[in-house]
Amino acid sequence: MIGLPLLLLLFWVLPPVMAKRMQAGCVLTNPYQIQEDYYRSGDFIIGGNLFMNTIISSSISDFTKDPYQVPVYILFLSKNYQQFLAFMFAVTEVNEDLVLLPNITLGFHIYNSGQADLSVSLKSLSLLSTRGQNVPGYKCDRQDSLLSVIGGLNPQSSRLMASIFSIFKIPQLGVGFEFSQEDRTVYPSFFRINPKEIPQYVGLVQLLLHFQWNWVGLVAPENDIGEHFISSLMPMLKEKEICLAFAERLSADDPDIAMKKLLYIFKFLFNVEVIILYGDSDSVVYIQETVYALGKSKKASFWKVWILTSHWKLNVIVSQYILHFIKPFHGAFQFQDHTGDVSKFSHFLLSLDPLNPQGDVVLPLWWERVFDCKFHKPDEIPHKGKKQCTGKENLQNLPSYVFETRMAGESYNIYNAVYAVAHALHAMFGSRARPIMTRLGKRTSDVQSWQFPVYLRKVQFNNSAGDEVSFSENGLGSSYYDLLNWVLLPNLSFDSVKIGQINPGAPAGEDFTINSDAIIWATKEVPFARCGMKRCNEGERRRVPEGKQVCCYQCDPCPEGTISNQTDAAECDFCLEDQYPNKDKHQCIAKKLHFLAHQEMLGFTLVSFTLFLSVITLAVLVIFLKHRDTPIVKANNRDLSYILLVSLLFCFLCSFLFIGQPKKLTCLFRQSAFAILFSLAVSSVLAKTVMVVLAFISTKPGNSTRKLLGKPLTNSIVLACPLVQAVLCAIWLGTSPPFPNLDFHSLIGETILECNEGSASMFFIVLAYLGFLALISFTVAFLSRKLPDSFNEAKFITFSMLVFCSVWITFLPSYLSTKGKSMVVVEIISILASGAALLVCIFFPKCYIILLRPNLNCKKNIMRNKNL
Repeated sequence: MIGLPLLLLLFWVLPPVMAKRMQAGCVLTNPYQIQEDYYRSGDFIIGGNLFMNTIISSSISDFTKDPYQVPVYILFLSKNYQQFLAFMFAVTEVNEDLVLLPNITLGFHIYNSGQADLSVSLKSLSLLSTRGQNVPGYKCDRQDSLLSVIGGLNPQSSRLMASIFSIFKIPQLGVGFEFSQEDRTVYPSFFRINPKEIPQYVGLVQLLLHFQWNWVGLVAPENDIGEHFISSLMPMLKEKEICLAFAERLSADDPDIAMKKLLYIFKFLFNVEVIILYGDSDSVVYIQETVYALGKSKKASFWKVWILTSHWKLNVIVSQYILHFIKPFHGAFQFQDHTGDVSKFSHFLLSLDPLNPQGDVVLPLWWERVFDCKFHKPDEIPHKGKKQCTGKENLQNLPSYVFETRMAGESYNIYNAVYAVAHALHAMFGSRARPIMTRLGKRTSDVQSWQFPVYLRKVQFNNSAGDEVSFSENGLGSSYYDLLNWVLLPNLSFDSVKIGQINPGAPAGEDFTINSDAIIWATKEVPFARCGMKRCNEGERRRVPEGKQVCCYQCDPCPEGTISNQTDAAECDFCLEDQYPNKDKHQCIAKKLHFLAHQEMLGFTLVSFTLFLSVITLAVLVIFLKHRDTPIVKANNRDLSYILLVSLLFCFLCSFLFIGQPKKLTCLFRQSAFAILFSLAVSSVLAKTVMVVLAFISTKPGNSTRKLLGKPLTNSIVLACPLVQAVLCAIWLGTSPPFPNLDFHSLIGETILECNEGSASMFFIVLAYLGFLALISFTVAFLSRKLPDSFNEAKFITFSMLVFCSVWITFLPSYLSTKGKSMVVVEIISILASGAALLVCIFFPKCYIILLRPNLNCKKNIMRNKNL
């Protein structure tokens, strides 16, 4: 057992005699001679695949030639050079930070790709290969370690790059593209560095709503990205009732057809004032050239409000064409990725020296393009008509559409992406950074790129601009957009002004902000981007004609009883019960309380009349009390006269329970008090009538009926009849008592404050009983009216009860046909009229004799019998 380990040890120490070391080498060199413009060595390399030009058309017709060698027409994007500079600036800042990555340096390897799939793919594969060769995934003699890649500055190129780098487990940080959660396994190492798209769509809808635009056009590329944009935006627009006049998709494969489509749309849809443009730098060229061609054909400027999404870039191929290609976009809105104030970056840009590019081979060439000059070598003869570059030209003098000295949104995303990689690397190593690094010429080999995404997902830091940057599984956590207004100034500089922002993390109502006063419009005023000829004013509602879109509505007045207090109201609303519409139907007005008040003329008149009758009744009572011993007062039972006068006095005074604002107590007792008091009055009249009959019967010889039945019978009548009414009222109040009630619907503009009788049947039973007593009194009085006694009161009682019954028979239909105070007035007048009838007919003749004909107030005259 000991010999076997010893044998294995000898094999390991002593190599085979015939073994020869073969030098490793990659046999496939770079077939396309891809130029490396930006490279800086470091312990870890961050790759870059950025764009400074785009292909606007090509002449590929078949597959007989190498597609990479086919000539194409390229648009130079001078503004995009800032992204390269932001990449290098961020790496330099990280390396100068002694706390973030101590003893670790970051390098970069950046390619300038055109926005062509072939270019993007080749340079992505080159990043995975040894420099100068194209063998992806094999180190060969590779001296650097590719940690991650930043690139893919539009959704299409990001998806293409992700499909390559995900194979090799290399983390990629680029512009987001749409994929489901199930597709995360296909792109496990992709991280989005731009804000989420959906908040931009929400902000776009809020912008339209802010200016009340509901009739807009839309242009998007004819690809998956454009389809996703339209499918995401359409439900939002539909929910807010915003209509599309057209939704055109442009194909990048055939620019001529795309331009013809746009030319046709713009030519025949001139009434569309607002057009939403979604796309990238390729699409904007078609729009710019189409607008230029349309303006040229019509000999007039094509003034529209353009709303550009964050991927758009306004470009000018040659500066002298600015008036043709940029002027129509004066006043345009653009949503742009949020950018912070990185002051050091501006200083870095202003310190660029094309005479000392420090390895940046593109800087002198770019400088010549943007300043339209030429660097001449000492032994070179200057070209005629070409000014010489001095290297001292000021970048601040360049128009913003050529180059900006402030950090743009895309550059800011790249800047944060580099720092995110650095912070993830810091978290990966922590305090172990120093022992891991060696000074013996060996590079760190412990870090594997497939381990890196775990740390990227947890990155969270505050950058130098003061903004919080955090990553999640999908990438950048924030969704912050700036809203810009593009302005063509008199000096022909085309600049953007920040006028608002979108911040979904802000409190509700503050997530979308805009400074309308800072906007400069191309049309000098806010456009009327609506389908209808006019907007529906307050007091009107919308009506969509059959076959029209919801935005193309007409205006109809609100129906009776409804209002609309906003412009373009879809429906008119009913007012609250205690309110009613004003004349213009745009406001609800509080209804007036409707009841019979003491202060109003009608109430004051009834109060005066009530007091007058009460005083008269009281005066009659005083007269009767003062002359109580006279024959005319003694006749027909003076006690009954006193009871009748007192009951009439209280009947008149109970009218006050009906005047004024109804309260709980007044509603509870007013009908009961009226019913019982009138029952007492009518029963007193009935007792008086019975006394007349008994008085006549007692005058016959030998008849003592009056003595036997007179006082007990009349007392029984006066007590029993009101007692029955009191029992009925008690049952009424105990089962369903009256209560104050508000009637909102009977009168327009007024709320009736009334007493609800509780049980209508009990109310009519009480009235029916009172009518029954009145009918008996009238019948008895009528039958005894021609009795021969000179003291016979039956004639006066008959007439008084005839008036009484007439009043209350008239009362019923009048009471039932009126509402509010009119109903109360009817009842008060009935009370006063019926009471006055009893007072006048029964007592005034006697008062006339007592006061004016005292000679007739004697026993002889009273006892005289006409039949004897």
